[in-house]
Amino acid sequence: MNRTDDTEMGEPVHFLLVDDLPENLLALEALLQRDGLVCHKAASGEEALELLLVHDIALALLDVQMPEMDGFQLAEFMRGSERTRHIPIIFLTAGTADHQRRFRGYEAGAVDFIQKPIEPDILRSKAAVFFDLHTQQRRIARQRDKLEVLTSALQLADQHKDRFLAILGHELRNPIAALNAGLNLLGKRDDSGPKQDIRDQMQRSLNHLTRLVEDLLNIARINEGKISLKIKPFVLQDALRYVVESCQSLLDADGHTLVADIPPEPIWIHGDEVRIAQAVINLVSNAARYTPEPGQIRMTARRFEDSARIEVSDTGIGIPIEAQEHIFELFRQIDGTSRAARDGLGIGLALVRQLVELHSGEVTLVNSAPGVGSTFRIELPVAGAPAE
Repeated sequence: MNRTDDTEMGEPVHFLLVDDLPENLLALEALLQRDGLVCHKAASGEEALELLLVHDIALALLDVQMPEMDGFQLAEFMRGSERTRHIPIIFLTAGTADHQRRFRGYEAGAVDFIQKPIEPDILRSKAAVFFDLHTQQRRIARQRDKLEVLTSALQLADQHKDRFLAILGHELRNPIAALNAGLNLLGKRDDSGPKQDIRDQMQRSLNHLTRLVEDLLNIARINEGKISLKIKPFVLQDALRYVVESCQSLLDADGHTLVADIPPEPIWIHGDEVRIAQAVINLVSNAARYTPEPGQIRMTARRFEDSARIEVSDTGIGIPIEAQEHIFELFRQIDGTSRAARDGLGIGLALVRQLVELHSGEVTLVNSAPGVGSTFRIELPVAGAPAE
């Protein structure tokens, strides 16, 4: 029933039959009759042109020899109109099919000639090709229209998502600031023991929440094209030292060791130092989150001819093969640890990718195996040292 989808939807296929003899038109209609097909009959070229203005014709069968306007002239009129120039034409001729007549017919836009008297099976077979072709074209057009609607809906949903992330981030900022101020006041008291431990735990949780909110806002800004980069030459080692300082308390609290293998020779990068540091901090934080304590996080930096390479490795739970191709997608998380599900939203690696790509760089998962750990790599173009 695939060929009758259009009929089921109330959209028959239309053929145009043109012949100056009524009995020929009736005979053609009888030969072509089938479900889902409507044959429009015209006894002259003028009548045919009127029908072409009204109906979406899938195939035109034109008699060559007609008074006033013959089939060749009608075909030339059809080719001159944007609406009808793509309609396939089959000429029906009782005259001799000499080379000159065929050349004129093909020049006028014919796809085929059928000699009279007509062989019914030949006519039906050729007509069926164009019936099926038109049906397929309609089906493809409907699928394209559906795809355009779905694409528009997805784009709108994506815009709503970005707006929601931005609003959520801004709305959370004020209560977080108030909580931070309260904890700072409590920190001025000379308390020790369990109270101090509780405050420290609250501070770590608040710091984590602050990072999540900032990540949400950055994702929204990047997607809306509103993030600003302060581009200037900087030494990569300075950014990585800041990464170590920023992550040390988190790693200490989790019982992890951070090993930094950074060469002494300056590696110059032309970019936003804060954003690059933020990308590496997210990799280190992500490694800590998915590494059972006590674990080891290793950060290395190397310069190659045209690029700088930063790698962050861990001894964590690893990433299943089936999840590896999706890890840089927004809100994607690795199943398997309750802590990771509790602490993360699945935005860290997505933000890393976007920040790195803003610097014409690339972030990749180099290797990962369950129970062994993972290694992520950031590659950035290097710059020459600025002139003094």
